[in-house]
Amino acid sequence: MTKRRTLILIVYAPALVGDDGRTLAVVHGIERALPGVRLEWELSKAGRPIALPQRDGWLAEASVRGKFPLLCNGDESYPVTVTGWGTPARQNAGGQPQFEVHVELPLDAASIAVAADLLDGVAEGAHAFWGRATPDGAALDIAYQIAPTREGPPSPPRGLPALKLFKDIRAPEIPYYLGWLNYWSDAAARAIGFPDPSRDADLLSRARRTERGGWIVRLTDTPLDLDIPSHLEALLRAYERFPEIGGRVPQR
Repeated sequence: MTKRRTLILIVYAPALVGDDGRTLAVVHGIERALPGVRLEWELSKAGRPIALPQRDGWLAEASVRGKFPLLCNGDESYPVTVTGWGTPARQNAGGQPQFEVHVELPLDAASIAVAADLLDGVAEGAHAFWGRATPDGAALDIAYQIAPTREGPPSPPRGLPALKLFKDIRAPEIPYYLGWLNYWSDAAARAIGFPDPSRDADLLSRARRTERGGWIVRLTDTPLDLDIPSHLEALLRAYERFPEIGGRVPQR
């Protein structure tokens, strides 16, 4: 059986503070971007959907405990999931606790068409520093860029640059890595020097501003596939253009 390809979104945001409304805002952002999708189910231990008739209250109560339990759309033929968790200061850039949100859905024409809106809704709802949306295949290659691997020093595939561990990056606004679609808050964009009209004309042709003043930046017109030479070249150019990403410049 052919494994279904998926689109994976991850955003990195300030730590939850009680029920600050951000988890529900993330869910609403997904539902706005995906008409007909309602994230009103949790999963049993056996992996079966369980309806949540009081979803919003259930989510608010979990947020008070610093949790974002996994929600799904209850459709096993077209699964859409979202979850999140906090990470301690010692693991993160700038020594600050953070909150990660992870979304996964099938990679098909429908999700590709709304991917930018989806990333926008998730990132803005979470008040994220930065985030990305990338097909699972390319995401795996990119994950190998982060040092160290279990096998030892990093040896990223395809000539991609080695990136620092999250905890060794100087500030949470600096993205840890790139993706197909990139969300950069206004603070993140300033930290990496985007945009520079004289250098970023190509990226700006595929970028848009968000309501909170951030950016959605698309590296390639179609979903990132590193087996396509032009896609790999686009990713490499972006890393060359933004050496701050992944902590590859000396700390100031």
